[in-house]
Amino acid sequence: MAISFEIKELIGLRELARSYPNANYALAEASILRASLTLPKGTVHVISDVHGEYKKLRHVINNASGSLRTLVETLFAGRLSEDEQKELLSVLYYPRETFEHLRPQLADDAHRRQWIGHTLRLQFEIIRELASNWRRAEVEKLFPPEEREIFSELLSESVAYRLPQYVEAIINALDKYGSAVQTIRTASRLVRNLSVKELVVAGDLGDRGDRLDKVIDYLMRQPNVAFTWGNHDVSWMGACLGHEALIATVLRISLRYLRLFQLEEGYGITLSPLETLARQIYANDPATQFRAKRSGMVHDDLLIARMQKAVAVMQFKLEGQIIQRRPEWQMEHRTLLHHINWNDNTISLDGQNYPLRDSFLPTVDPSNPYELSPEENECMSRLKESFVSSTRLWQHLSYVVRHGAMWLQRDDTLIFHGCVPVDERGELLSLEVDGQPHAGRELFDALDSIVRRSFRKGFESVGEDADWLWYLWTGSLSPLFGKDRMTTFEAYFIEDKQTHKETKNPYFALIHDADFCSRLFDEFGLGADGLIVNGHVPVKIEKGEEPVKKSGKAVTIDGAFSEAYGDKGYTLILAPERIAIAEHHHFESITEAINNGADIVPQVSTIRDYDCPRLVSDTEDGEQIRCQIKALERLILAFEEGALIEMPDTI
Repeated sequence: MAISFEIKELIGLRELARSYPNANYALAEASILRASLTLPKGTVHVISDVHGEYKKLRHVINNASGSLRTLVETLFAGRLSEDEQKELLSVLYYPRETFEHLRPQLADDAHRRQWIGHTLRLQFEIIRELASNWRRAEVEKLFPPEEREIFSELLSESVAYRLPQYVEAIINALDKYGSAVQTIRTASRLVRNLSVKELVVAGDLGDRGDRLDKVIDYLMRQPNVAFTWGNHDVSWMGACLGHEALIATVLRISLRYLRLFQLEEGYGITLSPLETLARQIYANDPATQFRAKRSGMVHDDLLIARMQKAVAVMQFKLEGQIIQRRPEWQMEHRTLLHHINWNDNTISLDGQNYPLRDSFLPTVDPSNPYELSPEENECMSRLKESFVSSTRLWQHLSYVVRHGAMWLQRDDTLIFHGCVPVDERGELLSLEVDGQPHAGRELFDALDSIVRRSFRKGFESVGEDADWLWYLWTGSLSPLFGKDRMTTFEAYFIEDKQTHKETKNPYFALIHDADFCSRLFDEFGLGADGLIVNGHVPVKIEKGEEPVKKSGKAVTIDGAFSEAYGDKGYTLILAPERIAIAEHHHFESITEAINNGADIVPQVSTIRDYDCPRLVSDTEDGEQIRCQIKALERLILAFEEGALIEMPDTI
């Protein structure tokens, strides 16, 4: 009996036939896909709240959250000494720097060739071990194109029926032509890439730490990275699009933590307009409350404080303008400048008067406190031009948007940055987006669309859509913020620390309750054995807090990665045999890692064990593969039935 195909299906099958032009191609691919379902699932690493700590992030990625050390120790036990293992790990982590360190020892040609051959064989022994869990085609995709054949020969050396002189000749030629070090570097990168199938960064790439630009640069060089956006990420997104309040925000934080190289050297953003404003308006201001969190060797600390104050005042004014034009957000309680009592230099908050620690506000007009002064307008205009003209900033933030989302699911694990906004009873709170109320997963998805829409429009989105980026930064129902207020003004201007308090959404207490977590699993389409993963709120171990919540169904992985925030950090490891959390510590330097074997050897704790290691078939990747197989089977049938014409094999 002939089988008919609907026109819509045939259109899709014709597109698929571009890759698989006859039944033989399709059968081969379907067979390999079926086999791949039996492989162990790929290991996923989830980190959060990097906050600009480029050097530490680089090391955590390079050592695969400590797993490469364990692999080397296991694989070469009894074969390599401790010093030899340290040297091999240095090559895997920092191949270029390690070779420079060893260069004097490798001056002799024969010794250098022996070292190159030995190192490459050790590397490819590790690669063979890691590749056993991968489909061969996926491994080969990670080969550098110019070295694909060399890597194939080295990978198969132990099973190829060749004389050993063959590979020796390859190694000698690499040394002769000066490309051996490059081959070792790319082999080290291949080891690292095979160690982790995917890296997920659960928000807050920048601020506080040294270099946002270098963080994103390094992540862009990894083969498979995904993001869930954090509120610090959307503040940079808005600044990139020219949103004035968010420009002021990222400048203020960069000045507060004295992280100016990322602006000037990283993104080519000039601070001269802000320096001019500070010199003009705040020339004699001690700006005591605005001193940076750290001192700079090449910066005038007092000038930096005055610049921080100048941009902070602009931020408070611009935020007041947003709140006035967006009354639906009900944030009137965060417009504070008009509550200043200029007669006695106090401010009225929640029915109580507080003295101002700093009352020198020369650009604030009491009759119109949220209007920028002419000098501030000129300054912001020039700063805005600098932000929207930065090609590198646009490339970086566009990458984060393309590879990111408000939430992700990996291996029945629900990953997002902050929280799901709820009330004290755990009922989902609703927020109106694009004229419709949304809560729970619908809210995440609606806000996801806003972020993507903003970047599709580019600089033209400044206005209504970019205002949403500001709300995601600081709004009480923002899933990326999750507090009732951001008390930046109070921290600067009011002594009483009670006014600095930011009350967290009830979500953060409720995730200790198993029933509440199960309701969120249902909301986001996870199974009963799901796990909620978020960052955003640092785990205060010194106060008895734990990353794993009492429910056993939620974990917080903001481990204060940044040096300014605690210098620890977590990686959540979704491995075939278990879910584990690795606790990191301070990283000294690359020099220490190479000279003395310094490493971040994390303390790893198992959260969940699986009776049987999970396979690709058990994951969402497996579900996608089954869909691919089904499509290929329909394509084969269409060829067999003559609904599509097969192209002949080429010889």
